[in-house]
Amino acid sequence: MTDAEIQREAILAAVENVAARIAEEKSYLTDLDSAIGDADHGANMNRGFQAVVEAVDDDEVDEMGPDELVKLVGKTIISNVGGAAGPLYGGSTMLASKELEGGITAETSVAFAETYLQKVQDRGKAEIGAKTMVDALVPAVHTYKKSIEQDDLPPLTALSKAVDACERGVRYTVPLRARKGRASYLDWRSVGHQDPGATSTLFVLEELLETAAEYLDGEVVRDARSPDVPNESPEEAANEPLDEGDE
Repeated sequence: MTDAEIQREAILAAVENVAARIAEEKSYLTDLDSAIGDADHGANMNRGFQAVVEAVDDDEVDEMGPDELVKLVGKTIISNVGGAAGPLYGGSTMLASKELEGGITAETSVAFAETYLQKVQDRGKAEIGAKTMVDALVPAVHTYKKSIEQDDLPPLTALSKAVDACERGVRYTVPLRARKGRASYLDWRSVGHQDPGATSTLFVLEELLETAAEYLDGEVVRDARSPDVPNESPEEAANEPLDEGDE
């Protein structure tokens, strides 16, 4: 198989794994959203990812490059996930897909992650501490970029650390008072609840990691409490420059 064929196969496997995980966690995500939102996040995300599975089950995807296939994933999510989640998850995926035009490498995956985060922030107008998916995404993307560019770690190890950082970000949302979306209507009553968007983001990243481990033939070691995982808060991750150009 060519590199392009292997990458296409890996993306399709990731789609199946993410869709299965979201289906498995649908009720849990709905329970989280019932406490502070519309109680539809689980069903909404499940509908979107099941549609993605159907969309990629087509002979036409055999001719697609990684960027085109990921763009199709994003477009399908936009068309099938209602409310703000469709543009946030799907639109950001679609726009970030252009970073994969040259195939999936350590460098292009960092660029994809950074663009995805930027688009989520642009569309959602959410900053760290607002109790949204951004609280999980920022430490995950920062950790991945830092692990690749500064620590020169293999992509699988970098992704593993990013998922651990994301898990910390999810826990970080629990004591926060929501300042965006429907949860903000509850004001202080939103304190003590885990953000459903941050949680579904973690589930997606966990399945991407499992898929990457299969295709990169590596062992995944997860421990969000390990001292080897960056111990910075999401605010610190957002403010810490990675190189002189970021200062």
